[in-house]
Amino acid sequence: MLTLKKLAASAAIAALSSIMLAPAAQAQSPTGGPADYGMQVAPDTPARVVNIDATTTYVNVEDGETVKFNVDGKSFVWHFDTYPETFSVKLSRLAPAGIAIKGVTVYIDGNPLYLG
Repeated sequence: MLTLKKLAASAAIAALSSIMLAPAAQAQSPTGGPADYGMQVAPDTPARVVNIDATTTYVNVEDGETVKFNVDGKSFVWHFDTYPETFSVKLSRLAPAGIAIKGVTVYIDGNPLYLG
């Protein structure tokens, strides 16, 4: 049977442990870079294909979706993984060097699987 002294010591250790772990549980805030919207993935990753041409002004995607963008004979694959309040991004911010994209906005719809 635990004595009052041992019970108090156990409670103190538990409280100290939870206080030490609290900062690690906080989410990182947006940085303003492409990583806020997801990540470029390998070219052979299965993805929905979107062709971008001179008439394209926007693309609709869903958070959690992987999309292959074809632009003037070049392509890149992007997996969208955004913060909850992120709704759009210029595609030029996500494109790798050497792929010029002007005036195309990606509208990111929330994924119902991610909603609480």
